[in-house]
Amino acid sequence: MRLLEKKDISYITVKEICETAGVNRSTFYLHYETISDLLSESVNYLNDQFLAYMKKDKEAVVSRLQKCSLNELFLVTPEYLTPYLGYIKEYKKIFRTAIENAAVLELEKSYDKMFCYVFTPILERYEVPEKDRTYIMAFYIRGLMAIITEWLKTDCKDSIEYIITVIQKCVMRHQEEK
Repeated sequence: MRLLEKKDISYITVKEICETAGVNRSTFYLHYETISDLLSESVNYLNDQFLAYMKKDKEAVVSRLQKCSLNELFLVTPEYLTPYLGYIKEYKKIFRTAIENAAVLELEKSYDKMFCYVFTPILERYEVPEKDRTYIMAFYIRGLMAIITEWLKTDCKDSIEYIITVIQKCVMRHQEEK
């Protein structure tokens, strides 16, 4: 992460990583084949940390998803989006690098468990047929990631509150079209 603060990942060498981490090259290659492997593990680690943070309130979140009215069953409220966007902003360098290398890292797979954990109960409440769920989740995930990608490109210049309103506008327009 310190190296990403200074330069793009394509210019970072294994030698620099080893020097910064205080390990030998052989140690690096014992754990990773490429720098992309290290980046992928870092993104997975951050996602796992975020999930662990969210799971602290798992019972409250799950309970709310099961008990609230369908009108309240949107994850585009500040209550849900603020911690998520705050986490991304805090680790924006690594998330931006990960998004720029999404194909190599198979980034969508790393987000699957995070979004399935949250979206599946919602889709069940709306009685969305199981066959349709993958497509609907893909639509929302890619749309959300597109907004976050643009936000990261500007170094998270716009406020979290503003990004939440953009996400809400996109989702609400889609809901109105139904």
